[in-house]
Amino acid sequence: MAQAVWGCLGIVILLICSGLVSASEVAFFSLTVNDFEKLDQENTSSSKRILSLKERPRRLLATILISNNFINIGIVILSAFVLRIFFPDATFQGWAASLTEKARFLGNINLAVILQYAITVVGVTFMLVLFGETAPKVYARQNNVRLARMMAGPMLMLMRVFGPISNLLVNWTKVLEGRLALKTGGGALSSREDLDEAIELTVSNEKDAGQEADLLKRIVKFGDMAVTQIMRSRLDVVAVNVSIDYKELLEVVRESGYSRIPVYEEDFDNVKGILYVKDLLGHLNENEDFRWQDLIRSNILFVPEAKKIDALLKDFQRQHLHMAIVVDEYGGGSGLVTLEDIMEEIIGDIKDEFDDEPELIYQQIDERNYVFEGKTLLNDVCRVLNIKTTYFDDVKGEADSLAGLVLEMEGELPQQGSDVSIKAYNFKILSVDERRIISIQVTLPESPPDEENE
Repeated sequence: MAQAVWGCLGIVILLICSGLVSASEVAFFSLTVNDFEKLDQENTSSSKRILSLKERPRRLLATILISNNFINIGIVILSAFVLRIFFPDATFQGWAASLTEKARFLGNINLAVILQYAITVVGVTFMLVLFGETAPKVYARQNNVRLARMMAGPMLMLMRVFGPISNLLVNWTKVLEGRLALKTGGGALSSREDLDEAIELTVSNEKDAGQEADLLKRIVKFGDMAVTQIMRSRLDVVAVNVSIDYKELLEVVRESGYSRIPVYEEDFDNVKGILYVKDLLGHLNENEDFRWQDLIRSNILFVPEAKKIDALLKDFQRQHLHMAIVVDEYGGGSGLVTLEDIMEEIIGDIKDEFDDEPELIYQQIDERNYVFEGKTLLNDVCRVLNIKTTYFDDVKGEADSLAGLVLEMEGELPQQGSDVSIKAYNFKILSVDERRIISIQVTLPESPPDEENE
């Protein structure tokens, strides 16, 4: 009888282990980006373990599946052992003989073995489904962070124990995925063009299909866009020198209409902080010698030109900021980017009561001719011309503005009045100064270009 007690205790322990391992799958793989950000900020031992597991999702999943299989096999073996103790073979043989007499068509089938096997399978399946899968996963879905903290340590230990087996499974899976990708030509949606076509097919018959398609396409390419493609260059940034007096500062604030203004020392390469205009509201009647510099906030976010805007959006959310200073590879100030600039890349231009004039300034001469400022971003030019924003990607190099595209193609500052042909479009230089191209006339081709084959 002691063996039966120990067997039952073993089944209970293994069921608890099975439930915890099954719940871990839901707990770890249901954690959101916000959950990971909070864990990253906590900097505790449990949060570090969870973040470590996050970096190896394939190995984690393989470890969970391997562990569950071993545990389930143990439950089956112990269940069969306990069942034999409570119901000896003679009991099943008696049941089988009784059934055989009542159903003579069963013939010589070993019914005792079948009954024993059926009871074991049904009983074990019921226990595993209820206590090892369903109930734990329901709990894990509601308490994923708590359970992930509790199971992070055991999961790391199991990953070490089953390391050779899990590595074999993960590597074999990667090989299988590679072969499947080759057979299917890289998947159903292997490029941005495929995604664009899928979006067009999805929304083409719906009301306001054009707006929905544009929104979805912006979301698709959101993660591929760099800060330098949406920033405002340093020449267009409204910033103030830290040494100006209070009266001059108020004039700049009134003329610009901005709620946040960068403050620099000597030049824009040395930004000291951000002045929030709302901080001036209680000091509007101060004298010229008022120490407005004390109101400067020094928590500045500096970002490189190549940073992706989806990563920058996360930085804004994490640090509760709305503005960042863009720096080049040498640490000099390149420009400024705001939260509004990022959101406009998804939902389009955002206008408020202070935006009297359009942000993008251009002039349409006729159906085929437009005049743009040289500093206009290529993305904005493409939107006005109604062509894909990726149309010039193969020739623009590192350029992000219309003037930069022309300079990339020419290799030098062109003369006023000169023409430059780029793909199907003609660019006429209307005005230049000693250092930059000021305005350009863009002439469209007589027939729309074949963007797919350009």
